[in-house]
Amino acid sequence: MSDPMRPRAALRTAVVWDVLQDSLERRVEATGRQALDVLDTGGGSGNFAVPLARLGHRVTVVDPSPNALFALERRAAEEGVADRVHGVQGDARGLFDVAERGGYDVVLCHGVLEYVDDPAEGVRNTVAALRPGGVLSLLAAGLGGAVLARALAGHFTEARQALDDPNGRWGEGDPVPRRFTAEQLTGLVRGAGLEVGAVHGVRVFSDLVPGVLVDTEPGAMEALLKLEAAAAELAAFHSVATQLHVLGEAAEAAGA
Repeated sequence: MSDPMRPRAALRTAVVWDVLQDSLERRVEATGRQALDVLDTGGGSGNFAVPLARLGHRVTVVDPSPNALFALERRAAEEGVADRVHGVQGDARGLFDVAERGGYDVVLCHGVLEYVDDPAEGVRNTVAALRPGGVLSLLAAGLGGAVLARALAGHFTEARQALDDPNGRWGEGDPVPRRFTAEQLTGLVRGAGLEVGAVHGVRVFSDLVPGVLVDTEPGAMEALLKLEAAAAELAAFHSVATQLHVLGEAAEAAGA
């Protein structure tokens, strides 16, 4: 994406943005509409919603935090897209209290499944919000990345605990309630009735590389971005990614 979030923050989001851009372009072509309807569940202060609105799309953000929604409103106004961004308070479980069932071309579910009581129900709800042919962008914490990070930090007992724990947690102080493998996430997406279009590892290297190296070494950031992009699609690196991104695609309507 000609990018809203580069250069620094792009280390954490570039792969997702690139996949999302391609999906948006394909939906625009398929629908014949330049402006798509996007639902961003757990979208917070608009890290994805505002740049999407800048591209001309209409974005509804559902988030449980009033503070995040206030920040979203302010950010959208500052970027001149307040008319294309609508924030409502809610969560994945009660999604259709505040969002339209079957009303969106694209649904983002980023950083949500880690915190819901029932991930399968959360995915089913997001899928039910899609129009025929719609796209689900699912981003969640990866188990392998957490195990690797704890081990490299010298916390070997915690790394082993994360590996053995059914929710992928390394201890009581772990701020993330649940982590996933690529197989678990694709299983949830298929179980909700979507085809898996792509799986990508996100932040395979960027969380492990010292920030001072990226900030001071000439060309290091661009080289790291290219490395992340190259590794993202390779299944061998999914098992060590900090996050996993799954693209789910709904079937087109019969006769479409």
